[in-house]
Amino acid sequence: MPRQYDEDEARRPILQPDTDTDEPTAVSGSLARLGRPSDDDELTERLTGCGATACCNPSSFLHRFQALILMCLVGFGSYFCYDNPGALQDTFKSDLDLTTTQFVMLYSIYSWPNVILCFIGGFLMDRVFGIRLGTIIYMFILLIGQLIFAMGATINLFWLMIVGRFMFGIGAESLAVAQNSYAVLWFKGKELNMVFGLQLSFARVGSTVNFLVMVPIYKYVKSLGYQGHMCTGVVLLLATLTCVMSMICALLLGWMDRRAARILKRNDSAPGGEVAKLSDVRTFQVSFWMVTVICVAYYVAIFPFIALGKVFFMRKFDFTSEDANTVNSIVYIIAAVASPLFGLLVDRTGRNLLWVFLSVILTIVAHGILAFSYLNPYIGMITMGLAYSMLASSLWPLVALIVPEYQLGTAYGICQSVQNLGLAVISMISGMIVDKGGYFMLEIFFIGWLIVSLLATIVIWMYDASNDGVLNMSPKARSLHASKTYDKHCRMSGEPGSSGDMTDSQEQLERDRRSHDPEAIRNRYVNRVLDGTPTQSDTEPLVE
Repeated sequence: MPRQYDEDEARRPILQPDTDTDEPTAVSGSLARLGRPSDDDELTERLTGCGATACCNPSSFLHRFQALILMCLVGFGSYFCYDNPGALQDTFKSDLDLTTTQFVMLYSIYSWPNVILCFIGGFLMDRVFGIRLGTIIYMFILLIGQLIFAMGATINLFWLMIVGRFMFGIGAESLAVAQNSYAVLWFKGKELNMVFGLQLSFARVGSTVNFLVMVPIYKYVKSLGYQGHMCTGVVLLLATLTCVMSMICALLLGWMDRRAARILKRNDSAPGGEVAKLSDVRTFQVSFWMVTVICVAYYVAIFPFIALGKVFFMRKFDFTSEDANTVNSIVYIIAAVASPLFGLLVDRTGRNLLWVFLSVILTIVAHGILAFSYLNPYIGMITMGLAYSMLASSLWPLVALIVPEYQLGTAYGICQSVQNLGLAVISMISGMIVDKGGYFMLEIFFIGWLIVSLLATIVIWMYDASNDGVLNMSPKARSLHASKTYDKHCRMSGEPGSSGDMTDSQEQLERDRRSHDPEAIRNRYVNRVLDGTPTQSDTEPLVE
């Protein structure tokens, strides 16, 4: 008879996934043979001619790689246009007669809609539009928002520019959800970890290209005779072409996905499993809320700084506009390369809290170098880029180790929503600080927020150390911890026999021993939400 779980035990977070592992066990093998379909099932429709080649066969890696290129290009226009104001900060303020406070409002207004859309964007994608139509709709909203933004600059109407950026934010955040949905749909159980890393890297490529090309484009348009706000508007209209390219990629990707669904007889039904409730927030641990504090306190010292950094480098270090853009984009360039590498390093070493702690310390050092010295700013920006990549690879997997699996959607939604709220408010405050106190006071402001994130990290570390210490274990220690927990429950309920005689709780505990990868835990959750095929672990309490 299956063991009954009390309420507290049912709320324990998962430590290990049961699918993303390369080491099958007797139990996992038997479960796999109970009828769960493989991701590599043969096609149910015979392909001939070009359709049978690797380029056109949906089950081949080459065809999936072509889809991956389109997935990355779908988001290219969004990331390229997001930082258009940052790349042209000085010309924006002079041509459009904007204060720094008005300028940063172009960024903060982007974040306001995302405070809510983090909760509802996935629901609309899964239950209303579907992934193909949803991607096209969100891309269209983004494109219209960028066009309105450019037209507002052309006719020098600031309120119209604000409306455009607001619409742009609505489309961009939901489009990111669509990209992740496509990635899971096409690469689940195959190259999913690599795909997520590549998408993040390509996003930073879009931001970097923006910083490198917008000033030359502005100079070229100005040489054609356009002046003032008209010149800025024309440049933004040219930047909109990247969104048009992304829209074309969204249409092509939708066609490829529809064809693949037909050929592979893919099941795209709505997800099942237990649904988290908003009231579950009351059960979240202190460590989760401290992770949320870090999400706000750390990222507000990165993105608003980059948005305002160009003029800072021009004023303090006498850089030209092009040189200032280059050094300002260093963080994104490094993140494009280092994020997947640091992710692999954290996967191998574990000790997530240690990596988060080091990331915050290095970022404080980077801002200190920029604020209190005249050393080459590349030193500070390279340090900041490495620290940013390190934190992104170690912080987000902590949520999956703290919060039970069925509550992960609520947990990640809270983190993202609070982060967007913080970015919106802090961006506006940052502009006011620059207008009244200058960039030195802005750096002090950012260092203060980083100290807050450092204190939150220490609180998590102390709280975790007073409990089981899982958050800062190495993979080997985490494996040993899971084995001891398994043995303890076996002694309480009796030694298991064959895999067919195991109780439900013993099977769950056996699955807990198979893998110890936080990244895989997060991917497993995304797979469950977007695939729509409930597993036993979706409907039973998870045992620690």
